[in-house]
Amino acid sequence: MVARRLLGHVLLFIFLTPTTGAPSSEPIEEETSIQAKCVRCCDPYEYPVRPTTEANPSSIPHHGGYYPPYPMPQIHPHINITILKGEKGDRGDRGPHGKLGKEGPVGLRGPTGSKGDVGQAGIPGDSYKQHYSAFSVGRKKGLHSSDYYQILVFDTTFVNLFGHFNMFKGKFYCYVPGIYYFNLNIHTWNFKETYLHIMKNDQDMVICYAQPSDRSIMQSQSIMLELQENDEVWVRLYKRERENAVYSDDVDVYVTFNGYLIKPYID
Repeated sequence: MVARRLLGHVLLFIFLTPTTGAPSSEPIEEETSIQAKCVRCCDPYEYPVRPTTEANPSSIPHHGGYYPPYPMPQIHPHINITILKGEKGDRGDRGPHGKLGKEGPVGLRGPTGSKGDVGQAGIPGDSYKQHYSAFSVGRKKGLHSSDYYQILVFDTTFVNLFGHFNMFKGKFYCYVPGIYYFNLNIHTWNFKETYLHIMKNDQDMVICYAQPSDRSIMQSQSIMLELQENDEVWVRLYKRERENAVYSDDVDVYVTFNGYLIKPYID
């Protein structure tokens, strides 16, 4: 009885030993041989020829429609262009001008430059464009006024540019419109009144006056007038109740009348 029980335990031990030490089927042996084999990741033909059962297979299919059992690395090549630099090319054409930018602030004033050379004289202008008018006349003879109004006529010419002063009529005629300056100088006569006006046309403008005295003196009057063409300027003696006179002699000139153009009116 005891011998039979021992025999049964020995047979059970022998039966269980092959099942735990050897593979139970061919597929298990095939997987062991495939997993032990060394493959290259860059060689697509070394992948298994059947679908994998891994949880995260690669999403990129390979030859035969199968997927590798593990993710494939993504290769991004990088080329160092400095080692591929060629010779310098020809210069290209100049491009079009761009739009003007915003105006910048005004810069600081630079230093004063050196004085340049004197330029050449210009061409003289036409004579008719030069506007001048001037006169200066005098009287050597004394004059007593016999009428209430009498023109003071002059007998000596110092300046009479273009003949604008008429010596026979004792009047200046305006040929160049503009602003004029006039001056009258007289010498009084002892014990006689001296009463004169500088006239513009028929209007008295200013007076030159001296009361009777036992001493003769020099009197002067000046004025600026705005004249138009054909205006007349002259000196008039004005007689009242007393005798009116201006003094002069044949040797010296005691009476003078002067006038000249200050600024012409140019169209």
